[in-house]
Amino acid sequence: MAKVLYITSNLKPVEQSRSLMVAKEFLHAYLRHNPDDEIYFLDLYRDNIQRIDADVLSGWGKLRSGTSFAALSDDEQRKIGRIWKLADQFVGMDKYVFVTPMWNLGFPAELKMYIDTICVVGKTFTYTPAGAEGLLKNQGRKCLHIHSTGGFHYGKEEDHSVPYLKSIMGFMGIDEFEAIVIEGVDAIPQRAAEFKNQAIRKALEAAARF
Repeated sequence: MAKVLYITSNLKPVEQSRSLMVAKEFLHAYLRHNPDDEIYFLDLYRDNIQRIDADVLSGWGKLRSGTSFAALSDDEQRKIGRIWKLADQFVGMDKYVFVTPMWNLGFPAELKMYIDTICVVGKTFTYTPAGAEGLLKNQGRKCLHIHSTGGFHYGKEEDHSVPYLKSIMGFMGIDEFEAIVIEGVDAIPQRAAEFKNQAIRKALEAAARF
């Protein structure tokens, strides 16, 4: 039995979001293949994602200098504690599904905020004399990214979404990464349904092996 973290970053309801619709088909198929797996849902707009702010930076600086967590201010404790909770949740999973739209060649800011909460020294990576090293490597972890974009950007230099998430997963040691991209839905609207259905077919195939 595996634990799957299903992460969304979208303000639209499912029926108005192509990425969420494709992901819904994936999830239903995945559960048919893996009925005993546990799915944990994280909505980056709905749930409390702590951004790195002045209190977080101040608290981290104090911790690095030897101050105990209990000696931090109430705000520092609360905010850093929330970051640690999200990082621990991420570490406790076996598989990850990210569902995102492309906004202006990248992600919604909420996803970057979330990435900042899971890239935590001592939890998902560490520093060595040879450089940063992921702590989640060689553990059989998998990541699937379901992503939608109005134009045709995937695989091009201007795409700062899929390649970035793949690099972040690799940074933490998660090398098994797959992307399903629904693209061109605004560039060629008359083919939007076709593009979505193509992505659904890929999602159903991915569900059988993920």
